[in-house]
Amino acid sequence: MTHGDDLAGLAVDDRGGAMISVKAALSTPLASPSRIDELTDRLVTAIAIGEYLPGSKLPSERDLAASLQVGRMTVRAAIARLVDRGLLETQRGRGGGSFVTEQWSISSGASVQRTLSSNWESLRDTCEAVSRLHGTISRAAAENRSADDIARLRDCLIAFRDAESGRESQKSDEQLHLAIVSAAHSATLGAVLQQLESAVSIVAPAHLWGAPDGMREMEARALGDHERLVEAICDGRADDASRIAREHARIDFELLEAALRRSGTAEVETAE
Repeated sequence: MTHGDDLAGLAVDDRGGAMISVKAALSTPLASPSRIDELTDRLVTAIAIGEYLPGSKLPSERDLAASLQVGRMTVRAAIARLVDRGLLETQRGRGGGSFVTEQWSISSGASVQRTLSSNWESLRDTCEAVSRLHGTISRAAAENRSADDIARLRDCLIAFRDAESGRESQKSDEQLHLAIVSAAHSATLGAVLQQLESAVSIVAPAHLWGAPDGMREMEARALGDHERLVEAICDGRADDASRIAREHARIDFELLEAALRRSGTAEVETAE
């Protein structure tokens, strides 16, 4: 499960918790003839894999344009397409913007297939690197955590355990993983992790949360991982912390695999 509300690179996956050169391929300026099509695919995919869950607000047109290096008119056109597909709704006035209304429409499968399949091997490689780095950071946290870090980790674990399924759980997961990075007391490792996770993110460096039909199961699995990981860090068991974190971070890639499988099935059903 992997973090953040601001924009960054592009991602291809359980994080209950995880996101080649994907960044090079997907963060470069979109080609003129198909820029709206490509941006539409990326936004559809980000919603389909749960980077933005129903009820979530997308970044502003200005932020999207700056992050993805496209014009605001391109962003506006892509958002309009998602509104037409029923995935977004726009609200005017203070606090307005573009909000997710549905995670997967009939037409989502083709966009997800194009976005993920074209960079799959790079995504796989980067997700593995993210997993290994989570292990390294959790090891450092187990070795360097302070009493304040331990208190914060336990508080974050309680918050995740008590969070409602979906957006609240996703946010609590983010805070727990930030607390682990903080407990490692290594700004360099934290910066590298942020960069790698941004490379796996489709539109924002956020932990994808998967589809509704498997979300509660994933969250329950993540909770078990979190409980074991926090205890290992607090107890100073560096080897255990590293192992648990690496396994936990692989959830993201599993979610990406599930989305890719679903996109293939959706294409077949549409064709029939």
